Amino acid sequence: MDVVILCGGRGTRLAEKTSVMPKPLVPIGDRPILWHIMKMYSHYGYKRFVLPLGYMGHEIKRFFVEYPWISGDFELDMHSVSVPKPREDWSVALVDTGVDSKTQKRLHLVKEHIKTDRFMLTYGDGVADIDIGDLVRRHEYLKKTYGVMGTVTLHTPKSKFGVVDIEKDLATAFREKPDADKFVNIGFMVLEKGVFDHMDGSDVMLETSLLPKLAAEGRIGFYHHQNFWGCMDTYGDYMHLNEMWKNERPWKVWKD
Repeated sequence: MDVVILCGGRGTRLAEKTSVMPKPLVPIGDRPILWHIMKMYSHYGYKRFVLPLGYMGHEIKRFFVEYPWISGDFELDMHSVSVPKPREDWSVALVDTGVDSKTQKRLHLVKEHIKTDRFMLTYGDGVADIDIGDLVRRHEYLKKTYGVMGTVTLHTPKSKFGVVDIEKDLATAFREKPDADKFVNIGFMVLEKGVFDHMDGSDVMLETSLLPKLAAEGRIGFYHHQNFWGCMDTYGDYMHLNEMWKNERPWKVWKD
């Protein structure tokens, strides 16, 4: 099953980094967050990736062209060049989809590069310790039972603020950053290729067009991920994820 990773946004809330590089190349440790996402999927056997590119897409192309050189040690003989073989056996399609295109248009423009009847779709700025195999099994069950065309992964994030419970005129309890009471879509979707029959090349967001439309028809299921999820949305997120990489590394499901 192919994996589409949306890589085109400008990442304006992370301008400290994205002024000089595209958001998917912002590093966690010594590798871009995009590499971490791809390692997660390839751990579960999904190794063919389609990357819709946009803002500074040439830098993402450069990363993959140069990756064999930067991913390991090598010796250079001035009379011949031997390219070291990367550990990762990935196949990657890098597709320009417009600098400022919205997510649904980007997906529409890579349709011909998706070779499987079912594919996965996620954002190029989020990592999680999600069991991809379990997600796929959930989608297969929902498709068989309800005829869904897609399954989205939902998460209940921690509130950014402490909460105070009140009763009449009294503050009765203080709770430090509890779970929020709403689900958020964190990507990690499984979609049938038939979703392309429900969209055209309009420059709109998936999250405000295709997904709500299919949900209203009862064609979108969900997978509830209750463990770790981290999104690199701000500089604070960048610092937090890099600090986690120095220690517990909760999304590192791969072994090497």
